[in-house]
Amino acid sequence: MKGSTIALDQWQGREAAALITDGQLQDLLIDTDLPRPGAIYRAVAERPMKGQGGMFLKTPDGNAFLRQVKGLSPGEPLLVMVTGYAEPGKAIPVTQRLLFKSRYAIVTPGAPGINISRAIKDEDIRDALHEVAHDTLQERPLPEGAGLILRSSCAEAEEDAIMDDILAMVSLAAQVLADASGGAELLVEGDGPHALAWREWPVADVDEGDGAFERHGVTEMVEALKGPRVDLPGGGHMMVEPTSALVAVDVNTGGDTSPAAGLKANMAAFRDLPRQLRLRGLGGQVLIDPAPCPKKDRRQLEQALKAALKRDTVETIVAGWTTLGLVELQRKRDRVAVRGLL
Repeated sequence: MKGSTIALDQWQGREAAALITDGQLQDLLIDTDLPRPGAIYRAVAERPMKGQGGMFLKTPDGNAFLRQVKGLSPGEPLLVMVTGYAEPGKAIPVTQRLLFKSRYAIVTPGAPGINISRAIKDEDIRDALHEVAHDTLQERPLPEGAGLILRSSCAEAEEDAIMDDILAMVSLAAQVLADASGGAELLVEGDGPHALAWREWPVADVDEGDGAFERHGVTEMVEALKGPRVDLPGGGHMMVEPTSALVAVDVNTGGDTSPAAGLKANMAAFRDLPRQLRLRGLGGQVLIDPAPCPKKDRRQLEQALKAALKRDTVETIVAGWTTLGLVELQRKRDRVAVRGLL
């Protein structure tokens, strides 16, 4: 990203990372005391939940819940990975689909083959990366039945760095897959904010250490997340308010009473909403109450929302418009709500 900076610091004693682009906060990660997504356990099956089609598992950090279970008996050990943060009072969400992920490489047990990110279009670069992968795997083969994905960040990376990542992930995968027997145990700890920032935000300018947030104005931008109001270009605003059942988003035109005020406020809100949800760590069901505008504008608004979500890193489904003219979204819960951390 042009004009982007990663700030690595602490927030109220917790490890934290912020991505700032052209003076605007784009992403924020704050560590928690909960099991991190990406952590891998050797869990032990406990009891099935037939009505929900899943099974509770025992881990060192409490109960986990695995969906779509087949052929698993109580007392049986299995390897699982944390997929998101558990809601209060609920079990840790896990999957048997393990991923060993670094900045340039992902090892995929159970999904064989060598794949290059589709974001890399240049055929010469793709051919060169295939060669790097092949040569590296000659030195250290993948575990049986596993595959390899080279990420989009490989396009501008040094060959040695890519090879080091492949070797590290192959070694880690082999070690974990060979350790499937025994009692409940944490085998791989999920990455914290600083490691995630290095892995997922491949920009060159990094500022780390005490005072990094102050130097880039992150402190003030994070403080603004405590309130529900988000001012929009042109004078309108939206209120982003989580409840126990859903996240309510109310779009308002403010003092603009022109015929186009509704469309203008809604377009600005829909374009910024994925960023606001990401920064606030909000997921689950999201219900948007747009500012009043003609029905003929709905298609344009939905296209703007989907375009913004396409650039987002959190899986979100646009369910569509309700009879009352609201917009429904279903968003993956992959973060803890920031309001509980600030």
